[in-house]
Amino acid sequence: MTTQTPSLTLAEAIFPQTGRALRVKQLVLVVAGITALILAAKIKIPMFPVPMTMGTFAVLSIGAAYGARLGLATILGYMLIGALGFDVFAGSSAEVSGVTYMMGGTGGYLVGYVLAAFVTTTAVALYRLTEVKDRAKRNHEYRRWAAPLAVALILAAFALVFAHVWPLATEWSKP
Repeated sequence: MTTQTPSLTLAEAIFPQTGRALRVKQLVLVVAGITALILAAKIKIPMFPVPMTMGTFAVLSIGAAYGARLGLATILGYMLIGALGFDVFAGSSAEVSGVTYMMGGTGGYLVGYVLAAFVTTTAVALYRLTEVKDRAKRNHEYRRWAAPLAVALILAAFALVFAHVWPLATEWSKP
């Protein structure tokens, strides 16, 4: 007889699994994720047209650790706070913030963040599917392709973040 290993995200594996405590845990994780995104946005290396930040790393980490629903809630919460005018984005300021800032050069990155988190969650879920023990013979074949496919999906997630801003960057670079 074989046993199945639970296929949990990091957020599902820690602390409470049911009831009111689960909702409190989820709220704390969303707030912690939004805080991480805000801090990551402020760590920047100046580049043109949009500064390079740790935001992509934070988004992919949240996508991998939180799962689809909690990760999406975290990233959308971050964008909602920014849309309300708070200074949470890399280049936002008191003069340019909110929806006006989001429609500028970093708007593509923000759309890419949502897609990248989803692709990262999918990659992690795909790799975790191979950990179920009762499909050992099939898993050997899946496992051989799961890791490279997961890496390819994560690289695709990076590409999604940058693909949304590339048309703007090439347009701005014209004399």
